[in-house]
Amino acid sequence: MIIDVFLPLSLVFIMFTLGLGLTVSDFTNIIREPKAFGVGILNQMIILPIVAFIIVSLSGLTAEMAVGMMILACCPGGVTSNMITKLAKGDTALSISYTAVMSIATVVTLPIITGFSMLHFMGADAPTINIMSLGITMCLITAIPVGAGLLLNTKYKRFSEAFEPKASKISTVLFIVIVVGALASEWDAFITNVGSLGPSIIALIITMLFIGYNSSRYFKMNSKRAVTVAIESGIQNATVGITIGNIIMNQETGLSPLSLPSGVYGILMYLVCLPFVFWYLQRIK
Repeated sequence: MIIDVFLPLSLVFIMFTLGLGLTVSDFTNIIREPKAFGVGILNQMIILPIVAFIIVSLSGLTAEMAVGMMILACCPGGVTSNMITKLAKGDTALSISYTAVMSIATVVTLPIITGFSMLHFMGADAPTINIMSLGITMCLITAIPVGAGLLLNTKYKRFSEAFEPKASKISTVLFIVIVVGALASEWDAFITNVGSLGPSIIALIITMLFIGYNSSRYFKMNSKRAVTVAIESGIQNATVGITIGNIIMNQETGLSPLSLPSGVYGILMYLVCLPFVFWYLQRIK
């Protein structure tokens, strides 16, 4: 029940909550801050999938796990990256703007890259996938809920300001339930594959944190924005990855092999990213 019914509905609520925290200016930041936005979007939309492709090609993962890693690499940052950016004393407004734009952009990029990845890694064994249908599904469970939250925040500001903190707490609980529940439902598969998945996921996160931070510094961005770009580059929305993996495989119960990397990632991202945040905070003292 957690996976096949509760999961999509929870993702819709999580994305709606994200929209409640957005304003129109979060989208127009791309015009006011073209360099900061350009570096961050380049890392997330182009560099991240390329790095993920290289890692999974060298790691010896099964074809399904490799596709699952590619799905994860196409997911937007989500609320988690915004919270970690705030913890790191980064540019939270810029982080929210990245998340807003990427939540819309992945409606197009995720189905295309997923389709390519399935053909490349799974070949004739790949399940039939309709890229247009997957894009519509992405729109229904991510872009539309974000838009609805944004609209509510724009039209009924007082209500959204009162409701958003409560909704954020509920979203955090839902995220924990999804990741823990999903892994618990396929515990044997998790134990069997964590030894091979873990190093690949950790390598992906560390590499993108490094590229995100240093590419920003190369383009003369201050440390506050550099750590923001690093976190946005290294932290993805595991809930989206779990949901999309299950939808593609038509998984009615349990966690599909395409979703397992996102489930493992949902735990490991904190173990890797929080030490990075600690390092950064010590560095700027």
